[in-house]
Amino acid sequence: MIKHVGIIGSGTMGSGIAQVAATAGCLVKLYDTNTEALDKSKAALEKIMARLVEKGRIDEAEKTRIQDNISYVDSLKELSDSELTIEAIVENLDIKKKVFQELESYVSKKTIIASNTSSLSIASIASSLKKPKRCIGIHFFNPAPLMKLVEVIPAIQTSDKVLRKTTMNIQNWGKTVAVAKDTPGFIVNRVARPFYGESLRIYEEGIADFETIDWALKSIGGFRMGPFELMDFIGNDVNYVVTETVFKAFYYDPRYKPSFTQKRFSEAGYLGRKSGKGYYDYSEKATKPEPNQDVALAQKIFDRVLVMLINEAADALFWNIASAEDIDNAMTKGVNYPKGLLAWADEKGIDWCVQKLDELYDEYREDRYRCSPMLRRMNKENKTFF
Repeated sequence: MIKHVGIIGSGTMGSGIAQVAATAGCLVKLYDTNTEALDKSKAALEKIMARLVEKGRIDEAEKTRIQDNISYVDSLKELSDSELTIEAIVENLDIKKKVFQELESYVSKKTIIASNTSSLSIASIASSLKKPKRCIGIHFFNPAPLMKLVEVIPAIQTSDKVLRKTTMNIQNWGKTVAVAKDTPGFIVNRVARPFYGESLRIYEEGIADFETIDWALKSIGGFRMGPFELMDFIGNDVNYVVTETVFKAFYYDPRYKPSFTQKRFSEAGYLGRKSGKGYYDYSEKATKPEPNQDVALAQKIFDRVLVMLINEAADALFWNIASAEDIDNAMTKGVNYPKGLLAWADEKGIDWCVQKLDELYDEYREDRYRCSPMLRRMNKENKTFF
């Protein structure tokens, strides 16, 4: 098992990954050029640990052990003894490449160099290294200590040994690993696009307002948060950039087309909770509008969003992005979906999925609603995913 771990970037994600590794018994060095950010990270961990002690989840000895396992450093050279380094900095390919090139000059030839990127090409990041076979994607979800899923993404350059070692290590940290092909959005950020995109489309068509769409997906579908609540939580600017990135990366496939509504909200500074206003008003005196609790309308909304999600999951399987088990694990453990989408397809019936998608395509005649060949094939052969 890997003992020495280096984390690059002491923001929320980097700090969370450091906590996970330290809890698993690794000796972690958390690096940042900003010493104030390091101090902030250290104070935040103290607060989290104190709360866990308060709740009886850990005792004082465990709290001390975890904190003592993390060192805070402001020089990249300090990571020279790392067996595994995970970068969790800004989503900018040029910056990541520059950091990786510098890092490679300090670490040993056997050190695994990983990126926590959510959407950038691992192959492109790996190309910046003299030994690209050591590079891999290790994508945690926020908050890292609580979310069970980690996507592991080998680049075409990544060696099998690095993939095996990385997967085993992340599992030893108590996480569920989903291995994904190095394609835009990997599993979760690709498959989840219709949750936001189709909901925005339903709103733009005037079928329902934000609160009604959110209510439909929570009350009928069992989702913990509606798409507009979730986009406000994530931040409209962040969510829009991911959508735009995936759209461009897929050569402008209409399935991933961004929404003008989200673009305008982002441009207006209506970013969600962090700005005090998004699709909802978060000011103190604001009252949340009541949804239209028409059950038939809610069912129609839910069915449309669900079948688009199922179609995306089926297409991910069709293109060998991941196994059926990993796709469903990714959606339940990475974004807390109430069920795996492929299991949900089996439950609703593959014929139901194909029929719903064909109805949408017949109505709109847009490639956005094309049915995945995987679903058509399975329906013809009377097969199920599980």
